[in-house]
Amino acid sequence: MVKRRFSENEKRIINLLVEGLNNAEIGKTLKISRHTVKYYVSRVLKKLGAKDRTNLAYIVGYFKGQNML
Repeated sequence: MVKRRFSENEKRIINLLVEGLNNAEIGKTLKISRHTVKYYVSRVLKKLGAKDRTNLAYIVGYFKGQNML
């Protein structure tokens, strides 16, 4: 089983993305700039091999169900 390593900020970003928040809303929630949010979103998408936010939500749901996140 492959365990992916995510920073605490990446984990927060993943949870907020899955909830459907946009970059501005995530930035406001975490008190970080939209530029920083965009950076973390890009890293998370790349780490998970997701094409977009919708694909990310699907992948996260699958991995959580398999206890791989």
